[in-house]
Amino acid sequence: MFQEPVVAAMVILGLIALGEVISIITKARIPMLFIALMGYLVLIWIGVLPKSMIMNSGFVTVGTVLGTAPVIVHMGTLIPLKSIKLQWKAVAIAVLGIIFASVLILTLVTLIFDYPVAVAGVGPLTGGIIALLVTSEGLKELGLVSLVTVPVLIMAVQSLFGIPIATNILRRYALKIRSEMDNGTYISEIKETKKGEPVKDKFFLPEKYRSNLILLFLLFVGGAIAIVLGKYTVIPYSLWSLIIGVLGRVVGFYPERVMERANAFTIGMAGIIFLIIIMMNDITFGQFLGYLPEVFTIILVGIIGIIGGGYFGSKIFKWDPLKGIPVALTATFGFPGDYIVCEEVSRSVGRDKEEEEKIFNEILTPMLVGGFTTVTIGSVIIASILIRTL
Repeated sequence: MFQEPVVAAMVILGLIALGEVISIITKARIPMLFIALMGYLVLIWIGVLPKSMIMNSGFVTVGTVLGTAPVIVHMGTLIPLKSIKLQWKAVAIAVLGIIFASVLILTLVTLIFDYPVAVAGVGPLTGGIIALLVTSEGLKELGLVSLVTVPVLIMAVQSLFGIPIATNILRRYALKIRSEMDNGTYISEIKETKKGEPVKDKFFLPEKYRSNLILLFLLFVGGAIAIVLGKYTVIPYSLWSLIIGVLGRVVGFYPERVMERANAFTIGMAGIIFLIIIMMNDITFGQFLGYLPEVFTIILVGIIGIIGGGYFGSKIFKWDPLKGIPVALTATFGFPGDYIVCEEVSRSVGRDKEEEEKIFNEILTPMLVGGFTTVTIGSVIIASILIRTL
């Protein structure tokens, strides 16, 4: 039965959907990937599912083709250059957070365990699923298959630590805002944007030619160029993909959110999750337990580094550390966790709808920009560079 591609895909997608439901119910406190991954591992360990099932699904091929270079090109088209310019302090603080974390992990974890373990943990701890994919692919190519457990587990559980810490610190900042409102000393840091200005459409294709298939072709043009450049230069394809996406959007070769407009993003992300799950196929229960000390050490050291970088950056750029540290911590959860944290903080601190809205508007933009900077850009760059040092 599990040899049938549709049946095999349905079972794995069922685990992913269950994880998504639990993530929604718990407001992203329990990550989808954690449920999907642990559910799959337990089922193959006890013999309910065969290891061959995930390959039978055909989705691994989808992930290999659609979920690598094309997805990263798409991420390049997401980068909101105007928001980054306006929120440059949030960007700088977020970057300092992941730099501090990376240096601390590479130093302490290397001393406690070894350098490959440290490299395996840095990318996922400082970002998201693409950094995990880059790291896992690199480890697999180097024959360090069992070490893939480290980045996958870090990615699966890091938000369980990052979200509560960020929420508690950001709540203290929100209370300060509320106190300033009471004292009449509150000055909003939100910069007003001009409304009603038409948004320039730089995309070179006329509207009638912007079909899903043509957009998908353009996406693969960028992805193919990135793959070729990655083979013949010292820069990995992941960085070329990001550069091509950013430049393509700037010059008008790509529209914003090109993969979503081609209606291919969801299937691409599903393919990536299948790629990550299959990397754990040969991990035994003993190996899983054996790597837990490394995983929790990297998370502890990394979060301390992010907090230190966030505090240091806040002092440099004259921000309140209670605001800067949560912005840096978005590296451990990203979107939609950053949005949910802002929503919960503003709702718990605001005494009426007006206060809730003011607090929410004050904290949301820097948190979103911080998360985007680390998860979409910074972590991919860090993972791509460090994996080449092994």
